[in-house]
Amino acid sequence: MSTYSIRDLEQLSGIKAHTLRIWEQRYAIIAPQRTDTNIRTYDDQDLKLVLNISLLKDHGYKISEISKLSPDELASEVIKVSDRQVTYPDQIHALTLSMLDLDEDRFEKIINTNILQFGFENTMIHIIYPFLNRIGTLWVTGSVGPAQEHFITNLIRQKIIVAIDGQSKHTVTGKKYLLFLPEGEFHEISLLFANYIIRARSNKVIYLGQSLPFEELAYAYERHKPDYLFTVITSHPSNHEVQPYVNRLAKTFSDSHIIMTGYQVVGQDIDSPDNTTIINQINDLVRIATN
Repeated sequence: MSTYSIRDLEQLSGIKAHTLRIWEQRYAIIAPQRTDTNIRTYDDQDLKLVLNISLLKDHGYKISEISKLSPDELASEVIKVSDRQVTYPDQIHALTLSMLDLDEDRFEKIINTNILQFGFENTMIHIIYPFLNRIGTLWVTGSVGPAQEHFITNLIRQKIIVAIDGQSKHTVTGKKYLLFLPEGEFHEISLLFANYIIRARSNKVIYLGQSLPFEELAYAYERHKPDYLFTVITSHPSNHEVQPYVNRLAKTFSDSHIIMTGYQVVGQDIDSPDNTTIINQINDLVRIATN
């Protein structure tokens, strides 16, 4: 079980720490534990409670009304709101709860409803990507364990693969893209979604996946001579190794344009060679793949 500070709850729920203290004193709706030095600490159930309260408040419920609900009644009201509201923030909130509870059925219902209403691409861009950013915050604060993170990312991965399979009948009329992750890099969701984005716009994709040694990348490049290479650098190579790796890519594959994104290159003062573009948002890839 994870332990959270009041600042963690504030960051994750959007409810100010001052407000949480007032609710504790006035309504006894939250009952945190306290350390020997009288510092408030919260557990998983407290986090889910605050997330649920935040959702109901955003939809007009008064805290005085919420405080009178039993746990079952609170859960029931949250499900009602989530089922009838299909706004992006609500769905991100609902996905967070399904992850914390390891609730695959709830995840499936949320994602399938949104795909029907908004389409797969918009669901990914406006719900899944912000949700993944929230997972990053939860991971940093220790709010999400490996089981929860693996559970939800594997469900998302499965959805993207199914969507990619649905693109297989598209006639290829565009450019050729070679997609890969550097050796040691295993964060594949962004690469998979790039695969979908590019294929959906009638481009050819050679997908090489995770942790590809440079020599194997060079082999595939010589075989296919792609117009573009696309990669995501999240953790590998790390720090001082990133710039030499970028330079090596640009020099070795000088006849192609290299597109890259990820934590290790975005906003990191990387010097981009002439045939290299660093993109900040998925919409940048959409624009390139559409041209």
